[in-house]
Amino acid sequence: MTIATDTSLRIRPIREADNPFVAQVIRHVSAEFGLTADKGYTVADPNLDRLFELYSEANSAYWVVELEGRIVGGGGIAPLQCSAPDICELQKMYFMPQLRGRGLAWRLALQAFDFARERGFKRCYLETTASLTQAIRLYEKLGFQHIDGPLGCTGHVDCEVTMLKTL
Repeated sequence: MTIATDTSLRIRPIREADNPFVAQVIRHVSAEFGLTADKGYTVADPNLDRLFELYSEANSAYWVVELEGRIVGGGGIAPLQCSAPDICELQKMYFMPQLRGRGLAWRLALQAFDFARERGFKRCYLETTASLTQAIRLYEKLGFQHIDGPLGCTGHVDCEVTMLKTL
């Protein structure tokens, strides 16, 4: 599914050729917020340069946000590893500064929730860090509740904010 908000902006499923551009966005935004690989954030993910392949797995999806034909954001959803089978995880939501405040993260998250519901997931989990205050406010508005500790085995040891939403 593609969501068009104007002729220069769209959300679409990731393609294999997008891998280096999505990885570049994630690295840029992570550096902007000081989210370094040595602390276990997404930039340490060994699959960062092969997200198309990762999100081609069953019950997984990743969407990129294009602005004037250039990838400037994205986000995905996948089953939460090492957890109950009805829990998915909202993953790798990163947006370049020129996208923020336009409602794209909201739209992409809603699209991810619809995808998850269609595949039988009942709950959605996420991890983030306290320094990402705008993201946390967004997640709270989307209905995520703070929980006491991590679920699954994500490997993000420095993501101290854990949240869960009933789909």
